[in-house]
Amino acid sequence: MKPTLLRRVVAEFVGTLMLLAAVVGSGIMGERLAAGNVAVALLANTLATGAALIAIILAFGPVSGAHLNPAVTLADAWVGGIRWRETPVYICAQLAGAVAGVVVAHLMFGLALFSVSTRVRSGAAQAFSEFIATFGLLAVIWGCARTRPSAVPFAIGTYVTAAYWVTASTSFANPAVALARSLTNTFAGVRPVDVPAFVGAQLAGAAGATLLFRWLIPRHAENQPQNSCPRE
Repeated sequence: MKPTLLRRVVAEFVGTLMLLAAVVGSGIMGERLAAGNVAVALLANTLATGAALIAIILAFGPVSGAHLNPAVTLADAWVGGIRWRETPVYICAQLAGAVAGVVVAHLMFGLALFSVSTRVRSGAAQAFSEFIATFGLLAVIWGCARTRPSAVPFAIGTYVTAAYWVTASTSFANPAVALARSLTNTFAGVRPVDVPAFVGAQLAGAAGATLLFRWLIPRHAENQPQNSCPRE
């Protein structure tokens, strides 16, 4: 039986909270221990986030789908995976969970509940990076969900781990994450003024990947056997 909307929304709230606590908390810890070495701090932030994502999706996926991301929820509603009337509730839970995750991280490290970020992440290159990061994330989700659903948590976690280093923006790829990270003036932060460009690029990337995979893997082909070695 499909879980009730309340259970799914709570799962989205708690899952997104845990994700942001991991992102922000590992950023703070990494920066404190790296002794000024930004590469080491980013590596710590990357590995913790990727590992946390796998665990969170495995835990909450069976309840809500573990979207944890408004862009994913909107894309899923677009293809009929979630009802449109449920979409705003999912997104509100994700946004609230993301903000709560920042508060949790700050409390764990003895910081003020909120601190507006001053970390600059502006410019066309940063926005384009977010388009690519989110396009890639949705491509991984759609490609695996339609052919190898059991691989989705691991594919997402490893993709995000790689995308941190591939993209100039360090791959936010999530409007809720971008908004929440504007409330932390720590390693993971982003200036509030830079958030709208990030969110616009993320939504465009999600739409592009969704359109592509609706053509690449039509619904009628989703359950067809896949050859392990495609022929030319």
